[in-house]
Amino acid sequence: MFESVDLPSDLDGRRQWAQTMSACYETKTTETFLTEMVTTALPGQVTLVSSFGTDSAVLLHLLSRIDQNIPVQFLDTKRHFGETLRYRDQLVQHLGLSNVTTLFPKADLLTEKDPEDMLFHTDNNLCCYIRKVEPLERALSGYDAWISGRKRHQALTREDLPLVELESNGRIKLNPLVAWTHEDIENYFTDFALPHHPLEEDGYLSIGCMPCTDRVKPGEDRRAGRWKGLSKTECGIHMPISMGENI
Repeated sequence: MFESVDLPSDLDGRRQWAQTMSACYETKTTETFLTEMVTTALPGQVTLVSSFGTDSAVLLHLLSRIDQNIPVQFLDTKRHFGETLRYRDQLVQHLGLSNVTTLFPKADLLTEKDPEDMLFHTDNNLCCYIRKVEPLERALSGYDAWISGRKRHQALTREDLPLVELESNGRIKLNPLVAWTHEDIENYFTDFALPHHPLEEDGYLSIGCMPCTDRVKPGEDRRAGRWKGLSKTECGIHMPISMGENI
């Protein structure tokens, strides 16, 4: 069992803490890692950010077995597929999640910067900032750590992800599924009879906002449908993006 070590307040201390936790738990089960992070190492300091996408049910299920009241943040960009919103509601009920918060972009920013809902076409980085990055930063301001569902197998940009990492602002990010393969994910869905995202069987393997999500062709990586045909690979939540213009 993990012996609790308080999270340091300084950046160097937090960086060492993250490296120590990564090394300590790299060979432990995901269930052990999540349980001890949420209940012992960082009690009351952790929230999960979920897209309610194709793999999301696994992490949501794992956490629901620890605490159904774990804070969950969902970014409603107002550009989601209707299927994603209905899938969110289905999973919340199925797993008995009782503390899910839906985050929205600021109305005044949408009015000023995206009055015709076409900013994704003219400046997709600014669109992501308004609809995802800024709302999430507001939501995470009360937490020392957050949980993401990223995995090393998803894309080249994620192949070196650590289990525990330190963001530049000093917040801890936990990546409990980092070593999971697609086969691991599928086996978990089967073992626990979890419902799949309804768009997955239609070729949408990584699902974000509707205008910036496409089907994935055979042989492509599972995130190839995101911002298809563009050099863009991240929305800015996990990696800094270059802003096309100032807010």
